[in-house]
Amino acid sequence: MDHNKSIARWPAEETLTEIVDARMDGGGPAHNVAMDLARLGGARGAPFPIWAMGVVGDDAAGEFLLKACRERGVDAGHLRVLPGVPTSYTDVMTDRASGKRTFFHFQGANALLAPDDCDFAGLPARILHLGAPGVHRRLDQPAGGDASGWVTVLRRAREAGLETNLEMVSAAPDLIRTLVLPCLPLLDSLIVNEYEAAALTGIELAAGGAVSVDRAQAAARAMLDAGVRELAVIHFPAGCVAATRDGRVVARPSLRVPADTVQGANGAGDAFVAGVLYGLHESWPLERSLDLGSCAAASALGSVSTTGSVGSVSECLALAERWGWREPGR
Repeated sequence: MDHNKSIARWPAEETLTEIVDARMDGGGPAHNVAMDLARLGGARGAPFPIWAMGVVGDDAAGEFLLKACRERGVDAGHLRVLPGVPTSYTDVMTDRASGKRTFFHFQGANALLAPDDCDFAGLPARILHLGAPGVHRRLDQPAGGDASGWVTVLRRAREAGLETNLEMVSAAPDLIRTLVLPCLPLLDSLIVNEYEAAALTGIELAAGGAVSVDRAQAAARAMLDAGVRELAVIHFPAGCVAATRDGRVVARPSLRVPADTVQGANGAGDAFVAGVLYGLHESWPLERSLDLGSCAAASALGSVSTTGSVGSVSECLALAERWGWREPGR
């Protein structure tokens, strides 16, 4: 669960600030991408089935998430309810003046998620979207002979014939490298933001303040060199870059989103991921998949909640016609 709060300004310690808007919504990589994929499909839902897998607590938040799955047509049969355990939640503070977000996370049930909770036997899925290393205490630990439970889950998914994508959180760089580097050879794709890419590769993408497209391209190639099998994508406010195993490098700008339409950025990165995965699942050209990701991310900015303003594929792409694209590199 995300407890989304929009605050007037970020306060100094031991001072007061006003919460100007507050609401509860599902959050985290699994929830956000699942719901965004369903919303991209419009009123009828996504043109392919979506399964949720993981653990929730036997509390009101857990029931909220199960209900959200039912309402959006997401199969929750692989979600396990843990008795006597609270559902994971994050307090998300969005500074109304700057738009920057700060996260206070409680692992709750997610701390108990184990590799055996991820069973792919008989599941006719094509793609596993998995997240997020660093905030799942048991999966973060070594499992059997594997470096972590994340490696175990990814290995089992690939053995079951699934393509794999991993989502990260903006944790400490040392923790990101420790947990994610062993996963890279088991990933078909990796879609991350500029902070996560810099932490993973050691390439500083925003040395001068704005992200350098050239540095982002170098970081995407570096992630392939480190083991990602097919596709590495980095998204940032001005656009995105992608590098493929066959040597292609693609850069695309983001939309010119009017400032007065932005209500919050929480969930925008997940919406980008959902848009790209939607296009990949439907065998779209890479450029069109990246553009849908950017349009979905722009759509997500219209709400404080993580997924509340994400529209259908046609509605998201129409935003490009309405607002236009940034100039490349700006």
